[in-house]
Amino acid sequence: MIQFQKGLLAFTLGLMCLLMVSPGTTSAHGTPTAKPVQVFDIQAGKVVKTIENDQQFQQYATDWLASVTGLSPQFTPENKCGYVFRIPLEHPVTIKTGGITVSTTDVFLFYCPDKPASLLVFDAGRKPYILAFKPDLKPFLRKVGLPAA
Repeated sequence: MIQFQKGLLAFTLGLMCLLMVSPGTTSAHGTPTAKPVQVFDIQAGKVVKTIENDQQFQQYATDWLASVTGLSPQFTPENKCGYVFRIPLEHPVTIKTGGITVSTTDVFLFYCPDKPASLLVFDAGRKPYILAFKPDLKPFLRKVGLPAA
């Protein structure tokens, strides 16, 4: 169990380093906009797509967070399939589940076609939480340009 926790921590820290480097963008009028949505290909080990973070992405993320059913028991950091999507939130969102309360500003969606999707969020102290939720990912996957399983 301790080895799994160390592996999860190392995986999470590596992912954070890769995905947290993107700055916010500026519109043509010079006003700041939300940080972009990023698509991280786990197999390739890099961000393969960056997409403007619009209201529809914000709605997907808040809907997922509203459907959280608890902490995810089946997440394995050794998983080498699929994608991780980072959706920076315009405003912090608070998740309450299983006796924990977490406020977050980013949502990471772990998607592998053959496994249940999971969400990763970090609290203010950068502690990771892997969450199970009830996803309807088909509209989201169409929007980012990936086929649904």
